[in-house]
Amino acid sequence: MQSISESATQSHSSTTGLAILTYGVISYLVFFASFLYAIGFIGGFGVPTTLDGPREIGLTSALLSNLGLLTLFALQHSIMARPAFKRWWTNIIHPAVERSTYVLLSSLALIAVFIWWQPLGGSIWQIENPIARTAMYTGFACGWVIVLWSTFLINHFDLFGLRQVWLAFKEQPYSELKFVMPWLYSIIRHPLYFGWLMVFWFTPEMSAAHLLFALITSAYIFIGIYLEERDLRAAHPGYAQYQSEVPMIVPSISKRAKSFSSEKITGEPA
Repeated sequence: MQSISESATQSHSSTTGLAILTYGVISYLVFFASFLYAIGFIGGFGVPTTLDGPREIGLTSALLSNLGLLTLFALQHSIMARPAFKRWWTNIIHPAVERSTYVLLSSLALIAVFIWWQPLGGSIWQIENPIARTAMYTGFACGWVIVLWSTFLINHFDLFGLRQVWLAFKEQPYSELKFVMPWLYSIIRHPLYFGWLMVFWFTPEMSAAHLLFALITSAYIFIGIYLEERDLRAAHPGYAQYQSEVPMIVPSISKRAKSFSSEKITGEPA
């Protein structure tokens, strides 16, 4: 016969699991909404605020505001992604919501960019040729497809915290994933970042604010790659070989890169 204390413990565990699952789903929905908004924000269509437009405040104030927003976004991403921070952070919060919290705060930092971004006016380039404009928009769209596709190749649901909260809800322990190298990851180490670079730079109309955004975020991507790969080399002995054989950001279709696609590195996708 089940004791009252056992019943209370099970009820508390069930309530905690449901709260964790709800938090993870809400965090994911906030991310997905911000992801969709970002398409229009960067592309300059369909949303109330965009990168481009006439300048509304002083140039210095606009530059400082934009640099501050991008710095906040970069610091949040970099600090919370580091293993040392994760070890400290999971002593404070439930380990199952660590990734969801990262996703939520990243989304909120991005939403802050959407709200407070200041257009700078001016034009760096403006392509009028219809074929060239179509090519630019095609590259922009392909970048978004590559970004989303890359997340599914390395387990979309684990990357954005849904797998972790689901396992906690089911009262099952979290298990590390095998880091496999499917086709896209066998010709380029960071297809996700490659896709982002396409999104930032493929535009037929480059404004001053868009250029600032593209330069800062591109610089952050390469800094992020350096930090991420440093952590991966420390965590996965096989990563150094993968790093030496597969290009970082410029895709390769060499036989040597393809041959590595069957190799596996045990560990968490970065």
